[in-house]
Amino acid sequence: MTLTLLGRDGCGLCEEFLEAFAAACPDLLPRLAMADVDSRAGWAGRWGHLIPVLIDDEGTPLCETFFDEARLRAALADDAPR
Repeated sequence: MTLTLLGRDGCGLCEEFLEAFAAACPDLLPRLAMADVDSRAGWAGRWGHLIPVLIDDEGTPLCETFFDEARLRAALADDAPR
């Protein structure tokens, strides 16, 4: 599963989110893709005012505005094959 961090250039909250993500989850960094929230109309309309937003492959938000390691880990555990 790829994790996509939606943000904007120059967004301080986005930079803080990425720093927190990298510090807490270095194991997940290879799975992280960065994307400009304004690059797709659907993203801009849905999350343009909530950035940063971390979404999964299906576009499900895993974290919004602030990084939440517990929420992310729980979502990934729920998605893990059994």
